Amino acid sequence: MPASYASNIRQNIFFSGIAGSGVSALALFMALRGHNVSGSDRQFDMGSGTLLKDRLIKAGISPVPQDGSGITPELDLMVMSTAVEKDRPEVLRAREFGISVMTRPEFLASLTNDYSTIAIAGTSGKSSASGMLAYALRELGADPNYISGGRVINFRSPENPGNVLSGGSRLMVIEADESDGSIVNYTPVHSVIANLSLDHNPVDETAVMFRRLMGNTSGRLIVNADDPSVMDLGPEGALTYSIDSPSDMRAVSISMEGLRTRFRLDGQEFEIGQPGIHNVYNALAAISVLSSLGYGLQEAASALAGFSGIERRFDVHMAGEGRMVVDDYAHNPHKIAALMDTIAALSESACYIFQPHGFGPLKLMLNEYAEVFNSRLRENDRLFILPVYYTGGTVKQDIGSGDLARLCRASAPEDRAALISEMENTPASDCYVVLGARDDSLGDLAEEIARKISP
Repeated sequence: MPASYASNIRQNIFFSGIAGSGVSALALFMALRGHNVSGSDRQFDMGSGTLLKDRLIKAGISPVPQDGSGITPELDLMVMSTAVEKDRPEVLRAREFGISVMTRPEFLASLTNDYSTIAIAGTSGKSSASGMLAYALRELGADPNYISGGRVINFRSPENPGNVLSGGSRLMVIEADESDGSIVNYTPVHSVIANLSLDHNPVDETAVMFRRLMGNTSGRLIVNADDPSVMDLGPEGALTYSIDSPSDMRAVSISMEGLRTRFRLDGQEFEIGQPGIHNVYNALAAISVLSSLGYGLQEAASALAGFSGIERRFDVHMAGEGRMVVDDYAHNPHKIAALMDTIAALSESACYIFQPHGFGPLKLMLNEYAEVFNSRLRENDRLFILPVYYTGGTVKQDIGSGDLARLCRASAPEDRAALISEMENTPASDCYVVLGARDDSLGDLAEEIARKISP
């Protein structure tokens, strides 16, 4: 990609699959940098994603139908989501006009390589850790750039879902997603490897990608010393953080009060507004980067104190009489385990509503999902597994939610109406947890459940 796309030379850029969290962040970033941005998505054509569509319009982005009509010879570049098939009318028309076509990960890699980039990698927690870091840097006056799939609540506005910042510095914070393999193309100044477990790819394949990222890092490498799989990558000379193992940045005296968490690091007290040990790890990753950039622990503690979290990462809807509904993005076994451990510390009973985020991921992680649920469901807990999230396309549908339900103590209602009906005919719980990735309407489901159980 020519450097001009990251400069102030105005370009005409089209984003296909613009409703995706990663693509929308790139589109918004380029719009905020003054480029002419348009795009399309099948979700918009189907009538969903209206809130995001409204935000894109307010940011000056022009949504069009995903039928090829938005592709004109005046375009300088088309960026396509990896979920968009190569035989779609938009792609074919761009080729016909000789317009440069890049995938989202190719564009992000090229863009971030033009900045002093900090890459936050890991199979869990990278959205929260990168969001914490970007927020803290903004509070400290560093004026950073930020591109992520996670939406920082503090960054939200009528024009911005919260997953992007366009700052005046050359500093860039990114959530380095390993799912599509593009992580090997990043050349960051500093990198964090937060953890390594089964997610989009087998662990050994992800390990190869993480090693490549480590080798591409020109500055400080920061790793979680409590994760044996990360330490097996051979991160010699890295700055380490931990809770249990000896490390350079070790949290002690951890305590939770309601939905807030406190801990100490080298004598400095930290308080964050998110519950759970996993969020201590996220904070330690951000603090370690801040330390590497020359900020003191007192500055880091002050900067992190006001962080409100990431949208759909333990979003709480209070329902009265001590009950709450939690909406969370947890979708792989590691994330689900961390979420269930946190819920267990907060409630006597819980009702979990899980929506698998794709047929491929469900098939890859089926046994691990069952293991996590079976090991953590308490006697008074319940589990419902919704139909697999599907937005169209040619993906192979050779597995379903019933396959997972049969492996654990769960029910698989045929749709959300059946879920609500079944829930109303079972004993009430202290806490209801809606979990799953990609589908923003799960937040609406959480709100509906909160209304249903409110007195």
